[in-house]
Amino acid sequence: MNFAAEVTAWRALVARDLWHVVRSRSQLYSSIVTPLLLLVVLGTGVTHGLEPTNVREGDYSTFLMPGIIVMTALFASTFSSSSFYRDRDSGILRSLLVTPHSARSLMFGKALAGVVIGSLQSLLVLVVALVWPSFDLALQYGAILSILLAVGIVLLTNVFLAGVAQVLASRIHSMQGFHLVMNLVLFPLLFLSGAFYPLDNLPAWLRVLGRADPLAYAVEPLQLALYATSDEGYLPLFVSLGVLAAMTVAVILLGLRRPPRSTA
Repeated sequence: MNFAAEVTAWRALVARDLWHVVRSRSQLYSSIVTPLLLLVVLGTGVTHGLEPTNVREGDYSTFLMPGIIVMTALFASTFSSSSFYRDRDSGILRSLLVTPHSARSLMFGKALAGVVIGSLQSLLVLVVALVWPSFDLALQYGAILSILLAVGIVLLTNVFLAGVAQVLASRIHSMQGFHLVMNLVLFPLLFLSGAFYPLDNLPAWLRVLGRADPLAYAVEPLQLALYATSDEGYLPLFVSLGVLAAMTVAVILLGLRRPPRSTA
């Protein structure tokens, strides 16, 4: 099997999953509107209702933006992996597994679809943040470099999350079990990542859990690129991105160890 044939198979799998998202209007609209509503309603409510003092100039909406981008990536890229169960239950996965393409190659194509879907949705939220006048993004590295850095972090985060989803999907036998485990995993990861509030003033045990949270190494560099006015109080960029890249490689290798099965 040559590389060109593998690329053709990956492209077909990505196009198929993208088409399913486009056809599912409710999923498409909710995945875009929900993070924007959180930004507008939660961000404005906390800024004016609680007047937080530990965010820059009390602008909670702008502080919330990097976390909402990561949240969008988290839900979009991981739940797109539920298409594995749809394909298995409909018999399509069985048909795919008898093609000349290896099971690992098929897994890669499904994961790539999750990366594309999650990246497009989270980058859309980033575009809204850049053009909406209510968000006072600092872009401390300069507009071009900061935006390029944010795009790179979004892509890397989606690769990591798609890898995590593939690891779980290849080990959990039912869609119901997958969604239960994902909910059990997603919300603690999200709330401990620093996406919704700074971790600095929390009790020590929560700060330790926050540092053990993989998503913290996606939220923090995004905050540096978009929100923060200096590097003070943040991990160096190369540390956060190095940890995130290492975890991404680890989950991809773990996911490739167990090929998908055509039966539950």
